[in-house]
Amino acid sequence: MRIYPKLFNLVFRRMDAEQAHRLGFGAIRAVGALPAGSGLALLERLFPAHDTVLKQTVFGVGFPAPFGLAAGFDKNAEGIDALAALGFGSVEIGTVTGQGQPGNEQPRLARLIADRAVVNRMGFNNGGAEEVARRLKRRVAKPERWDKVPPVVGVNIGKTKIVPEDEAATDYVVSTKLLAPYADYLVVNVSSPNTPGLRSLQAVEVLRPLLKAVRAAADEVVPGRRVPLLVKIAPDLADADIDAVADLALELHLDGIIATNTTIGREGLKSAAEKVETAGGGGLSGAPLKERSLEVLKRLRARTSGQLVLISVGGVETVGDAWQRLVAGADLVQGYTGFIYEGPAWASRINRGIAEKVRAGGYTNLRDAVEAARVS
Repeated sequence: MRIYPKLFNLVFRRMDAEQAHRLGFGAIRAVGALPAGSGLALLERLFPAHDTVLKQTVFGVGFPAPFGLAAGFDKNAEGIDALAALGFGSVEIGTVTGQGQPGNEQPRLARLIADRAVVNRMGFNNGGAEEVARRLKRRVAKPERWDKVPPVVGVNIGKTKIVPEDEAATDYVVSTKLLAPYADYLVVNVSSPNTPGLRSLQAVEVLRPLLKAVRAAADEVVPGRRVPLLVKIAPDLADADIDAVADLALELHLDGIIATNTTIGREGLKSAAEKVETAGGGGLSGAPLKERSLEVLKRLRARTSGQLVLISVGGVETVGDAWQRLVAGADLVQGYTGFIYEGPAWASRINRGIAEKVRAGGYTNLRDAVEAARVS
C-alpha cells in the first residue's frame, strides 16, 4: 500500500504549496545529512533504483539512470546527494542567477490538484551564483559515501531580474564562470515565464551571442574539460521558432536541448475556472503539459536527426510516460511536478520500471532496448 498519497491528502494539500515544499525538502535533506553517510545509505535502501542496465554515457557524462530531477526543486544546491539517493539519476539545480534575489511576492506557488498540475511564479528565487558556487565547492571537497555511480549534477542558469535585457549575456557569463567548474552539464534557461523579458532571449538573433558568450566563458574557466552546454526552451514557441532554435544549436555545436519549460497556457484544464483564476499567473507544469512536451520532443528529434542530446521534461508521471519519451527520441527524461503528487518513491519507481522494460525485452543495456523499440 502506498502511504504518500494518504499523507498528501491529509497534510500537504491543506498547506500552502511553498510551505509544503520547504517541509518536504527539509525532511529529505535532514535524512541525507545523517552522520557518516548513514542517511544516504538509508535512502538508497528504501528507494533502490540504479540497476546496472540503466547506465549510459550521454555527452561524455556517465548517467546511472535516465530519469532525473528537473531544475526548480533544489534551487540552491542544498540537497543533491539526498535527492539522488531517492533514485534520481541526475539532479539539475537552479535556476541560479548572477545575483541573489528573493523572487516574486508570495503566494507564488499553487496546485491544481484536479489536473495534477502546479502553477508557479517563483521568479528565480535563489542565493545567487557566488553562494551556490561556494556550496558546490564544499560538496566536492567533502567526499560523500556512494557505492554506486555518483549523481550527475546539472547547473541551470538564468537572468537576474534587475539586469536589463541588453546586458543579459554578461549576467549569464558571471554565473558561468562561478558555476561551470562544478557542473557535469550547464543549462542556459531562457524560457521561464516569470522573469520579465526572459523569453524574448529565445529569439535566435539574441540567443546566438548569448550562447557563444556562455560557451567561451565555460571553456575559459574549465580549460581541461568541455562542459556540456544545453539550452532550455518553452513549449509555447511556434513550431518555426522551435526549428530555428534547433538549427542554432546545431550551428553552435551545443550539446543538447531541454524541452520543455512550463507553459503560460491554460487550455483544457479540468479544474474549475475560479480555481485556475485563484492560482494566478505564471508557468503551468504537470500533466496538462504532456501532449505539447511530447510534440516538441518529436519535432526536435526530426529536425536534429540525433545530432543533439535531447532531454524531455513536462507531464512525465509514470514509467510509461518516461519510456514513451525515450522511444520518441529523448536521451534522458526529467520530472518535477510528479514528485509533488507521487512522493519520495517516485524516481525509484520510474527508473526501476524502465529497467524492467529493458530486461523484459531481453536486453542488457538501455540504449539497445530503446533503439529496438524505436524501429519496431
